[in-house]
Amino acid sequence: MIKTRQLITLTALLLSLPMMSARAANPLDNVPEKMPFDIPYGAPISLALAQQALKAAAAEATSHHWNLNIAVVDSGGNLVAFERMDGAQLASISISEHKARAAASFRRETKAFENAIQLNGSAYVATLDGVIASRGGIPIVKDGKLIGAIGCSGGTGSQDEVACAAGVASLSH
Repeated sequence: MIKTRQLITLTALLLSLPMMSARAANPLDNVPEKMPFDIPYGAPISLALAQQALKAAAAEATSHHWNLNIAVVDSGGNLVAFERMDGAQLASISISEHKARAAASFRRETKAFENAIQLNGSAYVATLDGVIASRGGIPIVKDGKLIGAIGCSGGTGSQDEVACAAGVASLSH
């Protein structure tokens, strides 16, 4: 004999079954035709270009009174140039390198990881080796090939990103 409480529970379960099957498809199941972020790797950035990007990023930071750490890596993620501005946060030394390395290794701005976690709810991104989910790492692309990346740290993510963008923009002239 079914009791009233059991009947209510069973009815609620049966009524929820159609709602469970009507859930939206998992966007991660989408299979794109082309590889995203498929920028070919090029020859490593030269010291002269790395220093040019670093100088432009530092000038942008200085114009806003931001004390940043700035790292430029080559296409393999190896450090080529680094600057710690006076008063820059010590913890941000390694973070700036990590941002640059992640941008080069994954061939995308580190903002993509931040967005994946914060805006898209893709927490799995945090499990990928070498990821840093904070903006302020930008690949450097020349002639359609990734030659390196720049990473800034010490300010807010948006401040770091603005300084990095100035460094990258200095190489397009």
